[in-house]
Amino acid sequence: MTADDSARPGSSAQEPVGDLVQRASQQLSQLVRDEMRLAQAEMTEKGKRFGKGGGLFGGAGLMGVLTLQALVATVIAALSLVMDVWVAALIVTGVLAAVTALMAALGKQQVSKASPPTPERAVDSVKADVAEIKERARR
Repeated sequence: MTADDSARPGSSAQEPVGDLVQRASQQLSQLVRDEMRLAQAEMTEKGKRFGKGGGLFGGAGLMGVLTLQALVATVIAALSLVMDVWVAALIVTGVLAAVTALMAALGKQQVSKASPPTPERAVDSVKADVAEIKERARR
């Protein structure tokens, strides 16, 4: 270090350690506040995007339902070219009812497999661990 280095204003050689620690603490506090503001702004922006995305997904779901309804009407209209309209509508309704019943039965089966809503394997594992600990404690 030269004589010029110690003569510069603001050099650490001229400031007491307490002042340096206080300044570092203030700068760290300011840095944390700035980072929190940045994180908040980023999360606000992401929240807006999630909201817009959710709305668009909802709109797409509605349009999908309307598309399926139009497809059903198209199938009925196509079948009505070779049979009475009421017979075509009855056939399409029967097919849709059968698909609905199949999906409901499969859904019920999956829900039954998930019941009861307790983590049975984890509970059994914990019980086994407790039993092992008790056994080792007795020895």
